[in-house]
Amino acid sequence: MESPGPGEVTLLLRKAHEGAIDARQQLADIIYTELRRLASVKMRGERQQHTLTPTALVNEAWLRLGEFKDEVENRSHFFALAATAMRRILIDHARSRNSAKRGGGLIRVEELDIAAPESDGQLLALDEALTRLAAMDERAAKVVEMRYFTGLTQSEIARVLGVDRRTVDRDWAMAKSWLYGEVARAAGS
Repeated sequence: MESPGPGEVTLLLRKAHEGAIDARQQLADIIYTELRRLASVKMRGERQQHTLTPTALVNEAWLRLGEFKDEVENRSHFFALAATAMRRILIDHARSRNSAKRGGGLIRVEELDIAAPESDGQLLALDEALTRLAAMDERAAKVVEMRYFTGLTQSEIARVLGVDRRTVDRDWAMAKSWLYGEVARAAGS
């Protein structure tokens, strides 16, 4: 199933805000289907022994996005919220599994293309570096977040952010380079 177009989701959001119950149901169906697709793609890239299933990730993201249901403005806003929700869920899951041991939290530089970190500590280290990147360049951090945590392609990210694909490519290259430097510095300290 192809992703809904930007206009379709935005139109349904507008109608839902106006109180149209059928629009709310259509929107819920589209959003839940899209979340399932994103979670399936994301979880396929996770380590094999990961205890969080795509269904659990979708259900938790759905619950968290429900808190913002009346604030979602358009498709781009939805994807930004979904990426953040999935990131938070995966990080919270890693923190709970890693709470007893904080060591080993470095991501190997050669894995940052960005493959699934081998441990919860590595995921936490990536999250910390990504938070620092967001303070410097919010859009580049969003590109990484959408690419890594929701599995969107660069073309999809460009549509979501309303920028040219080349802009996303530049942001992705810059972010990877910056994250490499951060990881290398952390490994050396």
